[in-house]
Parts: sequence; structure tokens; C-alpha cells
Amino acid sequence: MASHPILTVLEQSQVSPPPATVDDKSLPLTYFDFFWLRAPPIHNLFFYELPLTKTEFLESIVPNLRNSLSITLQHFFPFVSNLFIYPNPKKPEIRYVEGDSITVTFAECNLDFDDLTGNHPRDCDKFYHLIPLLGQPEKTSDYTKLPIFAVQVTFFPNRGFSIGMTNHHTLGDASTRFCFLKAWISIARSGTDESFLSNGTLPIYDRVEENPKAADGLLKFSKYETLKEDYEHQTLSGPTDKVRATFVLTRNVLNQLKKSVSTELPTLAYVSSFTVACAYVWSNIATSHNDDLQMFGFTIDCRARLNPPVPANYFGNCLSGCFALEKTTMLTGKEGFINAAKLLGESLHKTLTNKKGVMLDLESDSDLFADGLPSTMIGVAGTPKLKFYGIDFGWGKPKKVETVSIDYNGSISMNACKESYDDLEIGVCLPAAEMKTFIHTFQGGLQTYV
Repeated sequence: MASHPILTVLEQSQVSPPPATVDDKSLPLTYFDFFWLRAPPIHNLFFYELPLTKTEFLESIVPNLRNSLSITLQHFFPFVSNLFIYPNPKKPEIRYVEGDSITVTFAECNLDFDDLTGNHPRDCDKFYHLIPLLGQPEKTSDYTKLPIFAVQVTFFPNRGFSIGMTNHHTLGDASTRFCFLKAWISIARSGTDESFLSNGTLPIYDRVEENPKAADGLLKFSKYETLKEDYEHQTLSGPTDKVRATFVLTRNVLNQLKKSVSTELPTLAYVSSFTVACAYVWSNIATSHNDDLQMFGFTIDCRARLNPPVPANYFGNCLSGCFALEKTTMLTGKEGFINAAKLLGESLHKTLTNKKGVMLDLESDSDLFADGLPSTMIGVAGTPKLKFYGIDFGWGKPKKVETVSIDYNGSISMNACKESYDDLEIGVCLPAAEMKTFIHTFQGGLQTYV
């Protein structure tokens, strides 16, 4: 007996801004964007619980999302543009030409909606059916042109739907994506952009002041001289033995973790809910891994920290990095969490008080890898400061939000919780055997500190 396909495409649309609303224009990349030229794409997935028939989905959800997206794109033209990579030394840019469009796929899925939206370990490759692929690069002698945004809306019969979004990281950071989503949901709920224009926040396309030294270093880091010829989109595919699980640290638990750190390290300059959450996860991942050296890093929004500062609605990437490196043996056992909190707190304090500014200095940070490249490098996707569980298109808040792109490199995701923004929701992706160890130490450790 033949099995049914997991995913069936119902409709595929090319969505553009309304006619004659956007002129041809371009947005130069800055040194903040250059770091991400070779980074894997970002995959965000929002699940909405809504008992719908296929007819209701096709006649109500599909046209609403398609039409509201079209209106939104006229205010956020880079999302419907392409990234142009030129022969060195001409710098890359995002460019819109009238007629450009993004691919929006509407599909039906027979996977278990309740399983996908749980917190328990779930097979990672199930989620890959729900995220769209970016279009293939177009290569000519003068440039390589890359589509940088795509959307997939997937219907689960009588249970709800998911909205998957994929973007090239040079399009923008989490703040930029959040600004775009806030505009989209406002327009979806009202049917026009009048409310958004009255109460929303339009993006600022002015560029940050140039930093030639940083630009040259980051273009070299990204191997820009060969990027035009050898660029290929990275993708996620199964089968894989990895599973993803979600862990919640409540405000009470976070306060207890902070208290433990402050008691052991009374002079530590920086102790926050974010840093202790990162430290606790890092120490538990270290316990589940069998390697010698580990690195943990997270990004810092630089908008308010530049001199002069740039507006909160600055469009693009405006991030610096904060990193800590340690031997795995120092991150495990009873003192592992405290050591991790010390490392992250000191690193963050050093970065924020650096007289040169918060921008990552590739030269001065080169000694970070003096002992060799660590086999485990953990990053943090997302930020609790942006309330992604507030992305309500008019059908209620998301039942679950997943950052599927953490699967590329062993990063974790972090969001403010749906139920309480003071609680933190952490997404972890690990091989199944390592996840069992992680869950055991994560839950056991909380009994020690709380």
C-alpha cells in the first residue's frame, strides 16, 4: 500500500508589491552585513492553532496572507529584492527592480500538529518539510544574484497551519525581521496599511558610518574574492539522528540561578537572566558532549551603542559578538555552571566597556583560538527582548515558535515565553543520545540550584 506524501503543494505564488508603489532602488551592505555573507540562511517557523477545513484555509487564510504581504513589501522593499555579489573590489548590495517577487508556497501536511508543537524531543527532519528554500543563485560574468527571502504556509487539516520564513542573513538581524513581521500582522488584521502608517514604525534605510578597517577585515573573513563564483545556498535535509526539544526557565528559576552566581561570585560585574540562562545551558551541553574545548557566543544589538547611535528601526544587521572559550572539564560537574556564568559575565562586561566600542575586532580577538579551534561552538539565535509570541495575524498568538536554523551549527534559540514574557524558552538541537544526557543533567541541576 502506497504511503501518502508528507507534504502536498496546493498553490505557489509570486508576490510583489502593488504595481507602481516601489521604484528601482538598492541598499548597500555595510560591514555589519559582511560577516553574514557565507552564513546559513535563517529559518523561522510559527505554528497557529485554528481548526479549519481546506476550503476555509484556501478561501480565507491564503488570500489574506498573500494580499497583506504584498502591501507590506512596498514598505520593506529589501525583502522582495535580491542580493547582488560582484567581482572584487565592488561591494555587494541588495537591489530591487520593478517586477521582482518572492516565492510564497501554500501546502498541506499530514504530520502530527500536536507532536510538532510540543516541548518534548522531536525529530528535527520533520520540520524541514515546513521551511521554504531560497531560489537558486543566478550567475553571470558581471554578478551573482541571490534571492534572499521566501515564505511557506502549511495547512494541517482541522488543526491549524504554520508560517515558515527563510531569509539570507544579510537581509537583516532579528530586530529587522521583527519590525517587518509587526508591519505584516498590522496590515493582515486591518486589510490596509493605514493603521501601520499611523501607529507602526517604518524602517530606516540610512547606512551606518563606514568603517573601512572593519569592512576590509570582514570581507576577508568571508572570502569575498571568491564568493561570486563559489556561493551556494546551504540547506537542511534528512534523515538525521538529531532531535529538537524546548526547555523553559521561569522567572523564579532564573532568580535562583542569579542568586547562586552572585553568592559564589559577588564581584562579577554582569549577572542577568540572559547570561545565567546561557551559562546553565552551556554547562549542560558540555556534560552531554565528549570533547576537549568549547566556545559559547551570542550577539549584541549595537544600534544604541554606536557613536553616534542609530535608530531602533535601522534596517539590516547591526550586531557585534561576545564569545567565551573554555575546556570542557571546567564546564561540567558542580562548578561547571558557576564557571560558565563567570566566563560569560566577564566577556560581556569587557565587550560593553571596551573603549574601542562594541564592534568585534577580528585582530584583537584572534588569540581566542590560540589553543586551537573548538570542536563545539554554540551560538544563540534570537533574543528575549523581541516578543515573537506576539506575532498575531488576527487568528491568535502562535502556539509555538521554532528557530529551525539552529540545526546547522549546534546553536540554541532563546525567546520570551508565550505565557509570561519574564520566562525564557530555550530551543536545543542535539543528536538523540546527547539529548537524553542533556535532559537528565538539565532537570537534575535545577534541583540543585532551585
